Amino acid sequence: MYKPNTEQQYQDVVARCKSLFVNKVKDYGTSWRVLRTISIVDQLYIKAWRIRQIQENNGQQKIADSIESEFIGIVNYGIIALIQLALINDENWELTAEQAAMYFHTEATKIYELMLQKNHDYGEAWRDMSQSSFVDLILVKLLRIKQILLNDGKTIVSEGMDANFADIVNYGIFALIKIKEEV
Repeated sequence: MYKPNTEQQYQDVVARCKSLFVNKVKDYGTSWRVLRTISIVDQLYIKAWRIRQIQENNGQQKIADSIESEFIGIVNYGIIALIQLALINDENWELTAEQAAMYFHTEATKIYELMLQKNHDYGEAWRDMSQSSFVDLILVKLLRIKQILLNDGKTIVSEGMDANFADIVNYGIFALIKIKEEV
């Protein structure tokens, strides 16, 4: 009987996303450093909404980018959001590819640790979820972040933006694991 190795699958997806991230940094530099949090939220929203539209239109689409590539974008923009939050007071927009890769690794490691804790407590419930649910939960998290931004970044009893971005990244990674398993 097949028993998935979540930790290895997770690390494989992160490595794939990081490789694309680093190559894009080599192509474009760290131009994303200019983005404010709301702009990253909007970029994530566009990607999640596009996946939802493809799902609702039975896979019909006019742009060739796959659902898989959109989930990779969600993972990478989610990590970019966390890097930006970590560097909020750093006005240096230019990072080397090595520095950007280091920041990516730092945030991805934190998110991985969160996944391990939640998988322990929830028993990998995500494996029984649909791809549609991942997209809907990502959209919910984005709407929450928008509300937090309207509240000047403050919450009373809820998790902050960083926790929501981490959950978005994990949902994206889970979706990518499941897509790979379907092949």
